[in-house]
Amino acid sequence: MRLTITFWKLPAVAAVAALATVGLQAQTMTPPGPPVKSDHPAVKRGEYIVKSMGCWDCHTPQKMGPNGPEPDMSMWLAGHPAGAEVPSAANVSGPWMGAFSATFTAWSGPWGVSYTRNLTPDPETGIGEWTEQQFIDTFRTGRRQGRGREILPPMPIPALSNLSDDDLKAIFAYLRAVPPVKNRVPEPVMAGGPQK
Repeated sequence: MRLTITFWKLPAVAAVAALATVGLQAQTMTPPGPPVKSDHPAVKRGEYIVKSMGCWDCHTPQKMGPNGPEPDMSMWLAGHPAGAEVPSAANVSGPWMGAFSATFTAWSGPWGVSYTRNLTPDPETGIGEWTEQQFIDTFRTGRRQGRGREILPPMPIPALSNLSDDDLKAIFAYLRAVPPVKNRVPEPVMAGGPQK
């Protein structure tokens, strides 16, 4: 039996993700990010959106610094570190609906275990082979590249689906301009078994 849970049906997870993001942002300032290859207005707009909306909070692994968790800038937007699979879903009960890893890039809940994806333009492990339309379709359908598996919590697809096509194109332009990082993120482990 395959368990299918969409983010739209998990408002508590959305609230947890939002609160965790707000908490993390309160502890750290928005990192400058690596220099980008372009001064094109779309790239600059995309950079502004990515940094303002906190995309880096989950898609850049955290490491322990002198003042607590801080973004690992060598992995800017590269997702969950390769080889750091979480062995199984966290056993949570009571009012708790989920848990996240120390890197803030692996999430566990009733759906199983999800990992934040590599958003850099690396062609093998990131979104380097994606088209702009596939990127937009991901947000419009809630499915990977608009046709693949469902996007899993804590990704706030319901909120991000409200972005305009121009904003999504700007985000895509920025993601294409950041330095590529070769980092193969593990596939999610669904409560009913793996799914790609």
